[in-house]
Amino acid sequence: MKNSELVSIKEAFIHKMKGKISLETTDKLSVEEPLEIRVIYGKPNDIIEKNISVTMRTPGEDHYLAIGFLFTEGVISSYLDIKDVRKVENSCNRQSQNIVVVELHESVVPNLSQSDRNFYTTSSCGVCGKASIESIKTVNSYCKNENPVKNISLEVLYSLPDKLKSFQNSFSQTGGIHATGLFSANGDLLLVHEDVGRHNALDKLIGNALKDDLLPLNQHILLLSGRASFELIQKAAMAGVSIVASIGAPSSLAVELAKEFNIVLIGFLNENRCNIYNGIEYIVSPALQNI
Repeated sequence: MKNSELVSIKEAFIHKMKGKISLETTDKLSVEEPLEIRVIYGKPNDIIEKNISVTMRTPGEDHYLAIGFLFTEGVISSYLDIKDVRKVENSCNRQSQNIVVVELHESVVPNLSQSDRNFYTTSSCGVCGKASIESIKTVNSYCKNENPVKNISLEVLYSLPDKLKSFQNSFSQTGGIHATGLFSANGDLLLVHEDVGRHNALDKLIGNALKDDLLPLNQHILLLSGRASFELIQKAAMAGVSIVASIGAPSSLAVELAKEFNIVLIGFLNENRCNIYNGIEYIVSPALQNI
């Protein structure tokens, strides 16, 4: 599915103030539009179409976003569940580019127990309302994280933010978009996705990784451009991620979830410092030899 026709950046006329001086100019803005995700499933004589979610996102890579969202929410368990992913075929509907349909194979019964509460996701809040950490454990086997990557160099971690920033094309133009990057244990950037919503950026990345058969991501490093919330650690756990680093701060529940699922969690990461909230035993540095 091609998204080349979608616009992710728009220009706006502004008055730029500097002290008492006003300058008329233009500014580039990250586009934010709703995306409706629908699922089609069932036997040929009993086809069911269900609206699963409406999320505010940056247009582009919508197929990855839909796939990643359905996986991290436990609606599907594998990319093999999917028969087709497409935009709504309705030339009369001006919003057709904002509707993605995921068709499942007829033998697949999606887990829609969570969708009954009618998902509505803003770009800022993520998917809220999880009853408890325990509920996550029952959804996906990747959460076990039995063979996490070990012996990660602190110097490698310090190098990641600059690497991610160099590939944040939309951020460099607008300054108003989040990014998620997937790195090898040696610090090689493998995947990067941007979106006005940090949860959407991660869903796009996980959807990409799921389609490319990279899961579980227990030998990789996940870098978040903002803060690490509970919902983001939940999605990382669903994909089997063993190391999550964020440029911002984690929440208390994010730290609790990371400890529950044996995820190394690092916050406030930049080129020469970070806070290690969980998993210090997996980090290698001369400064840690006596700990």
